[in-house]
This record gives sequence, C-alpha cells and structure tokens, in this order.
Amino acid sequence: MALQAEAKLRDVLAHFQLEGSVASIIPYGSGHIHDTYAVANDQPTCPNYLLQRINHHVFRNVPLLMENIGLVTLHLRQKLQHIPGARPDEEVLTLVPTQDNLGYYRDPDGNFWRVYLLLEGTRSYDIVETPQQAYEGGKAFGKFLALLADLDASQLHESIPDFHNIENRLRLLTQATRLNAAGRVAQVDKELRFVWQRGEEMSSICRLGRAGKLPLRTTHNDTKFNNVLLDRHDKALCVIDLDTVMPGFLAYDYGDAIRTTVNKAAEDEEDLSKIKVDYELFRAFTEGFLQETSAFLTEEEVNSLEPGVRLLPYIMGVRFLTDYIEGDHYYKIHFPEHNLQRARAQFRLVEVLEENSELLLHTIQQTAHAFKTAAAAQQQER
Repeated sequence: MALQAEAKLRDVLAHFQLEGSVASIIPYGSGHIHDTYAVANDQPTCPNYLLQRINHHVFRNVPLLMENIGLVTLHLRQKLQHIPGARPDEEVLTLVPTQDNLGYYRDPDGNFWRVYLLLEGTRSYDIVETPQQAYEGGKAFGKFLALLADLDASQLHESIPDFHNIENRLRLLTQATRLNAAGRVAQVDKELRFVWQRGEEMSSICRLGRAGKLPLRTTHNDTKFNNVLLDRHDKALCVIDLDTVMPGFLAYDYGDAIRTTVNKAAEDEEDLSKIKVDYELFRAFTEGFLQETSAFLTEEEVNSLEPGVRLLPYIMGVRFLTDYIEGDHYYKIHFPEHNLQRARAQFRLVEVLEENSELLLHTIQQTAHAFKTAAAAQQQER
C-alpha cells in the first residue's frame, strides 16, 4: 500500500476509540461493494480491527444504515445473553464508536467509515466444500432469523429500497434496455428473452406479500454463504455484512443462501457446464436452516422457500445484466464483460434449479414437517 494511502487510513482510524496502536493496515476480503482493511494492533493484549469505507453511492443514507446495524446487533446481543453457552462477543459483530460516540465517521471528502472488532480465528468460504459446512451455514442464518423474529421489522429503515423486489428490478431492466446507454443491448438478446419468459412466475412472492399471505420479517437480505464466519472446526460462529438487514420475506434469505451454497462453481463461472446443484449440500443447509426456524414459520412461508430458491439467482442475474447494459456502474468488475458473465452463470443456475424443483420442494416440506412434529412431541412431554 502506498505511504500516502496508508497515512490517510491512519488519519481515519484516529477518529475511532481504538485500543493500543496501529501496526499495519492491509486490504481484506473479496467484497464487491465496500473497501475493507484489516488493522493489526501493535499491542498484543489489544484487539485487531476491521476498517471499512462504506459505499455511499450504493447505500445513500449511511446514518440510517448504521442505525439499523446498531439496533440489530444490540437486539442479537441481548437475546444471546439469555442463552446458556452463547458467546455474544464472538457471535455478534461489535461496532467500535468514534471519538464522538457515533457508529461512523465522515471524512472531509464525504466518505463514510466504520470500524468493527476483527473476529480472530474465523474463516469464510466463497464455495461450500462439505455438507458439514452447509449445515452450519444453514444453522447460522436460521438462528440469526430466529433471534430477530421478535424484532419489529417496522423499526428498521430500508437501506436499499426495493432491494429484492423483482417487479422493480424488472422495471429498472426495462429502463436500462430502452436507454441502452452503453450500446450493449444487441449483445444480450438471449439473456433478455430468458428474463421475460419468467417474469410473471418470479413475481409470485411479491404478490403473496402484497396480499398479506407472507409476513414481513427482519431479514438479512444478503445471505451469501461467505457472510457466515466459521471457526477453525467449521462450526458456525457469526453472521456478518449487516448492511441490508431490513424488512423482507424469509424466502429471500433462504433463496440467496441456497444460491451460494449448492452451486459448486463460482458466482461468475465462465464454463456453464460446471454449474450444477449439489443435492447433499442443499439437504444439509436446509436441515440446519429449518432446525432453527421451523418453530415460527407459517405454512405459507415453508411453501415459499422453493420459489425463493429460483427467484434469488434470477434476481442476481437481472441485476448483473442491468448493470452490464448500463455500463458497469454498480459492481466492481475485473474485465469488460464480467457482469454479463455473472448474469449468464446465474441464469444457468436458475435453469438447473428448475430441473430439480420437485425434489427440492419435497425435501423442504419433509424437513419442516419433521422438525415441527419433533417440537410438538417435546412440548407434549413437558
């Protein structure tokens, strides 16, 4: 890192209530949106930190975003304090306040920064390798949702309005196609036909929500598998990346987690023949997830999970395609057609999930029924 850039980061860190002193600052992680740095402490008895520059072009109201994170982390910590054996300091992200006791610092250039305690000895996976990892990921996201089930979603702000609203995403795609700002529409005729053939079916969760048949809950809304930190034994420890925690439908969280769990290929895989559904990973994640959530899920929510599995890669494909057509303004790219490659990979995953939809639905319903039956039997014994 250039000395001038490091000096600027050190100046930013001086505005936070850090213990010890900064030994080094290095780029960290593989996120698409924020700039993240690991901050090593010069004092061995003091914690290390995670510094992030929040992308305020994506999250346009950072103060409200940080208010959400503060509310959610406080709720999670309070709930965990009443659970025997829980470790709130390791299972929940810890925000480090600024010298002014705020959750973020805004620098003279208008950039927003925040600092978390770095959770040591953890790991995350971009690609799930074992059913054990998948199961633990399911438990982690399921427990996260269960702990937040009694947090009134109306208390939270929409950090990105209509984030998973596919009807709005399709409107944005239509607009981008009409404007054709980057002159790329002629290249994506096949992808556009794929999208419009499924638009009505993929809007079913939106319609159920409007009809009041799906409850609006406090949801994570970005449940990529790499947003779960596992310990060195691959046991789930902490759900991270809370920027999109806001009101949503549970099928969104389940669907996005499955999207990044069951596909053994990368999210931007160029060789579409490598994109397959690993059923053992699907079953393991579903068991972990429903073990934690089945007690409070409605029957309609259980039935919405399989459509959610197909919806989330479809949404991501639409988003990647829209960004490509508009000229790659949203996602960081590594080569000119990166977003188009990402979109094609997501659409292929939709096709593979469609081919397996009956098996996936049966597994979800059977697993949910088994956990509900076991819970009812335990209740009777008491």
